[in-house]
Amino acid sequence: MKAVRIHQRGEADALVMEDAPHPHLAENDAMVRVHAAGFTFTELKWPSTWIDRAGRDRTPTIPGHEVSGTVAELGPGTTGLTVGQRVFGLTDWARDGALAEFVAVEARNLAPLPASIGHVPAAALSLAGLTAWQALVDHARLQPGQTVLVHGSGGSVGILAVQMAKDIGARIIGTGRERDRAKVLEAGAELFADLETERFEDVAGQVDVVLDLIGGEILDRSAAVVGPGGTLVSVAAPPKVRPADGRAIYFVVEPNRGQLVELARLVQRGRLTPPVGAVRQLAETRSAFLNHQRIQGKTVIQVS
Repeated sequence: MKAVRIHQRGEADALVMEDAPHPHLAENDAMVRVHAAGFTFTELKWPSTWIDRAGRDRTPTIPGHEVSGTVAELGPGTTGLTVGQRVFGLTDWARDGALAEFVAVEARNLAPLPASIGHVPAAALSLAGLTAWQALVDHARLQPGQTVLVHGSGGSVGILAVQMAKDIGARIIGTGRERDRAKVLEAGAELFADLETERFEDVAGQVDVVLDLIGGEILDRSAAVVGPGGTLVSVAAPPKVRPADGRAIYFVVEPNRGQLVELARLVQRGRLTPPVGAVRQLAETRSAFLNHQRIQGKTVIQVS
C-alpha cells in the first residue's frame, strides 16, 4: 500500500510517501480503508510516535491518528462492526496512523459514520471533537448559564468547544488572534479578546470554567479568573498555578465510541460544524505538515 512514513526521528521535512507493508490485523482490530485522515502538527515530537508501549523502536512510522473510512476486514474476535461499514475515530498513539491507504485500528476506537456526513468532515471531527467534549463535559462539567473562557478559540478544538458550549447553554468568551474574532463570535461567543492587544482578564472578569488550549503564560494567568468552585482545564500542560477555590485539570484525550456517536448526531442536527480548513492529497502530506500555520482550521488529507 501507499503510505506516508518517517524513518528516523526528525521534522516534517523527512516525511516520504512510499510503498509500505500492509498493516497487521490483531485480535479485536478492524482494518480500515482510509478515505480521509487528520494529523496533529506536533505529533512528530511525541514519544509514542517513535517507540511502542514496551519502549521498543517502531520506525519507520506512519503518523496521523484521525481517520475516516470503510471497514475492509475484521480481526479475530472483533465485534460491533461489519465489513463495508463507514466508520471514523482515532488510531492508537503508539501504533501506525492513518496517513496510508489502510490502517489497523482497535474496533472500540471507531464509531459508525452516518451516510449524511462526509469522510473529510469526519476526519476533522474525531480528535478535535473528542478533546472539546471531554474538556467541557467530562472534566469541567459545564452547565447551562455558566460562563466559559476558551483560550485559542479560533483553532480546531477551540471552535468546536465554542459551538458545544453554546449548545449546552453557556455564556462564552473566546481568546486568540484578531483574525479569529469574527469566526469565534459567529460560532457563539459573546465576547472575544485579542491576546496580542488586550488583557483577557479585563474582558472576561470572573468565569466558571477556563478551557486552555495554549499553555505558557496564558495558562499561568488563567487561575486568577476562575471563580469559587470553578474549573481550569488544560490540554496544553499541567497547570502550575491553581485557582484559589476551584479545580485544575490537565488531560490527554482518549478514544471513546459513545462520544463519537454523540458528536456525529450533533453534526447531523446542524449544531456542530467540523472545522475543515484545507483538503490535501496524500502526496501533499509533507507540505501540509510544514504549512499548517497558514491554514485556519483542520487540514485533512484525502486518501481515497
